[in-house]
Amino acid sequence: MPSARPAWYALEGGSWRDYVTLLHPPYTAWHLSYVVIGGCLAPVVAWGRLGAAVLAFGLAVGIGAHALDELRGRPLRTGIPSTVLVGLAASSIAAACAIGLVGALTFEPWLVVLVPVGLFLVLAYNLELLGGTFHSDLWFGLAWGGFPVVCGYAAVAGSLDAAAFLAAAFAVLLSLAQRSLSNHVRFVRRRVSSIEGRLELRDGSGTELDAESLIAAEERGLRLLAAASVMLAAAMVAFRL
Repeated sequence: MPSARPAWYALEGGSWRDYVTLLHPPYTAWHLSYVVIGGCLAPVVAWGRLGAAVLAFGLAVGIGAHALDELRGRPLRTGIPSTVLVGLAASSIAAACAIGLVGALTFEPWLVVLVPVGLFLVLAYNLELLGGTFHSDLWFGLAWGGFPVVCGYAAVAGSLDAAAFLAAAFAVLLSLAQRSLSNHVRFVRRRVSSIEGRLELRDGSGTELDAESLIAAEERGLRLLAAASVMLAAAMVAFRL
């Protein structure tokens, strides 16, 4: 039988464990690393502004986006009440927007345009607006890969240049690789009810198919990519200190 866990990082259901699972800890850390990478590419790193950008994305993505996602079909199978999910999403996204607005007004006014763009991406992707038009692999790469890098750089530098866009392209491509791996994993973990089959090898031996063997390579790749992205961000912080 496929694993009862809806994700490899999901804790056993119930109580506070549901809230930890809701945060998607390794993936949230992965996408926050893009903000850090973007900020550390700026000519001069303003750590306060970079920290505020990371906090804003942590609220919007780590809490808000994931709460909205859980409202649609309960993919993580948590027991968190819908009213609580709505409250978490509304408060965290509002706080993230407030951080962005204050940052723009106290640093570079043009940065205010990033706030409605970010708000649109969170709502359009996670609520699958317009029939899911924005809930695709490409939009995932743009929203959770490229956009965090651009915002991290802009929040620190107050401008954008070629380095920011090249790094954003890197994040989009890496996010597409993440999506390519996770699509199959989520399909097996969340939709498949039983697995039957056997692999016959050329030497005459064979092995039975099960859920773990079908997704082991992809999940190992996801773990390694998440860790590598966080390590890259940490290395850039250490280099700029």
